[in-house]
Amino acid sequence: MKVRRRQNKIVDIVRTKESATVEELASQLDISRETIRRDLSDLAGTGKIHKVHGGATIPRDFGENTFQQRMLDHAEAKMRIAQKAISLFEAGEALFVDTGSTTLYFAEKLSEISGLTIITNSAEIARTVSSSPVRGRSESDVDQRTYLLGGEYKLGNRQTVGTMVASQIRLFRAHHAVLTIGALDGQTGAMDFNMEEAQVARAMIEQSQSLTVLMDATKFNKLGSFEVCPLAKIDRLVVDRVPPDALAESLEAAGVKVILAQ
Repeated sequence: MKVRRRQNKIVDIVRTKESATVEELASQLDISRETIRRDLSDLAGTGKIHKVHGGATIPRDFGENTFQQRMLDHAEAKMRIAQKAISLFEAGEALFVDTGSTTLYFAEKLSEISGLTIITNSAEIARTVSSSPVRGRSESDVDQRTYLLGGEYKLGNRQTVGTMVASQIRLFRAHHAVLTIGALDGQTGAMDFNMEEAQVARAMIEQSQSLTVLMDATKFNKLGSFEVCPLAKIDRLVVDRVPPDALAESLEAAGVKVILAQ
């Protein structure tokens, strides 16, 4: 198993269980304890886990605010969605990625694809994509190109928003916009609960050739305050469960490809 994929699996296990011992990880991944210890040191250096004696836990600040709590909510489903989603993209492509817990999980998997250009308004996603979990690699060795959009900084979600961000988005063209949303129904389509985040998402969609939405099933048939886009704008929807019948029919009629992460 390649180092990046193995270390991503370690992070997934720690996130799901909130803690794991060296012995548990070695047994589950069928690798030596020495290798696990090296991996934990590498991952601790990038802030993805917190290394403790005999194992690892989630980072100390992982549950300190609303966004970090969202990282814990439905974590297993979000990790499955993220892992499924990376198979949809290829080396050399440019991706807009917006702020969200599911897109942050997705960003952690992007190290498995080489030569990507990532454009994001999330400081945490930019940090995650730019950091290397592989021992001995320097920043100059990382083959991803990352652009962090500037604007008003919101500490809670570690993101930039506002008209400056929207203006900068228009300087780029991307193969894909990869977005997470707050709600989805058959009448309005994709929605969000934050006006500024919806504005960023709409701008990213306008500058992309295709749109991939990542979301867990808790957002089906919810109503958000701000429209992001109609269903017909969505090319692919990556979800952890089959949408309810009426919504599934609306998605099919709109030409949306529903991809299950199982």
